[in-house]
Amino acid sequence: MLMVLSGCDSSIDTAGSDQYSSGDADFSTLVTVGDSLTAGYADSALYRNGQEASYPAIVAGQLNKIAPITFTQPLVDDNTGGLLLGGTPITTIGNRLVLAAGADGALAPAPIEGTPSTEIGVPLVGPFNNVGIPGAKSFHLVTPNYGDATGLLAGTANPYFVRFASAASTTVLADAAGQQPTFFTLWIGNNDTLSYATGGGVGVDQTGNADAATYGAADITDPTLFAGVYNTVVTALTGNGAKGVLINLPDVTSIPFFTTVPHNAIPLDADTATFVNGEFANYNGGLLAAEAATAITADERAARTITFAAGNNAALISDESLTDLTGSGLPNYRQATAEDYILLTTLGALGTLAEPGNPASVIGVAVALTDAQVLTAAEVELASAANAAYNATIAAIADASPDLALYDAAAAQQVLATTGVKYGTGGITAVFARGGGFSLDGVHPTERGYAVIANDIMGVIEDNFGATIPRVDPGSYRTVYTN
Repeated sequence: MLMVLSGCDSSIDTAGSDQYSSGDADFSTLVTVGDSLTAGYADSALYRNGQEASYPAIVAGQLNKIAPITFTQPLVDDNTGGLLLGGTPITTIGNRLVLAAGADGALAPAPIEGTPSTEIGVPLVGPFNNVGIPGAKSFHLVTPNYGDATGLLAGTANPYFVRFASAASTTVLADAAGQQPTFFTLWIGNNDTLSYATGGGVGVDQTGNADAATYGAADITDPTLFAGVYNTVVTALTGNGAKGVLINLPDVTSIPFFTTVPHNAIPLDADTATFVNGEFANYNGGLLAAEAATAITADERAARTITFAAGNNAALISDESLTDLTGSGLPNYRQATAEDYILLTTLGALGTLAEPGNPASVIGVAVALTDAQVLTAAEVELASAANAAYNATIAAIADASPDLALYDAAAAQQVLATTGVKYGTGGITAVFARGGGFSLDGVHPTERGYAVIANDIMGVIEDNFGATIPRVDPGSYRTVYTN
């Protein structure tokens, strides 16, 4: 149930080479701390193949070619994904996604069949060098009892940490720092805005509120709280004189979960467009009346006016940031713009009937997308502002110490999202399912994507600590699965 990279593992090249060097760094006790991106999560699940191709495992395997090291991970028992508690599947944690043929023969993401075999009721015995906890936010690293199984029902514990926490009352940071790392990586903070964004902004922006105990699961973390926690974590990890790589946070809207579904994904013919426009005539007239009564501005009236035409049309959405006119019988409707992001999980509902058999109930045309189905421009601003503040904290801490290096994952993701990343004779892009860089959840990398990240991190280590580390060939790692 462990993955160990060590000098006695014949599957790892430990012969060494004069061209490889650890430079000024000591990799003998490597500890990697973070969330799902550190754990090797992909395709909406934590599964064995993904963990074995996590960026920490890849980096450790290459460092092992310089000098033998031991690197352990709390490996799950199968490639199904999902977890068991007392032999019963945890319903909130599904199986991994694969490309499967639908009724029309087209391939689309779907959960793989099967029952998981990974039981969390009997904790593993560590310590584990990979301390990546799917779902963890920054403050969870210092939260006691985050691995206490009795808190699962109340949502105060994390099932992935329950599985390998050293004790019910421990913290993630205590288990990581207790290993007295000589070198570490830290990639935390993604979920502090990502859970808000992937939920369509239904959470609360907690900026100004540093009491994490009052937060909901989909809330944005206060940047001041983040800064305090991050300082605490880095101080603890460097307490034994360790060097490390800090990894900043990509813009959430640059990933396929937000960029795959265009805002104008509604095709209509001329007759249908004319009919729908007639259905919204009263709504548009009501907006004109509201403008005349100075209840809304001319700009807001224009932004809320619903107009369909032959061709592709912007989806109808509900936007709670609009002036509330419900007292006049006018819902908070408008059509999406290029600054709004329709979620990948909304794709299956878009264009379907909200009421079976009722052709006048097409979702995105007659029935508006809900707040949970689209991340509006106003919500993007909130998430982006918090993300920028977190990254400023990470950069400042990295700049303050020669023992800390920064991997600019935000910049790397922008390259992936625009031009793609080349390696050897191949490359990856951020195109959903086909680009090779992102798994089928549209959020987490594929094994190949993690290999690219691992190579980047090894380059940062070389540049900052004088090491010489052999790279991996990303093309030898898998992308999306069909089984």
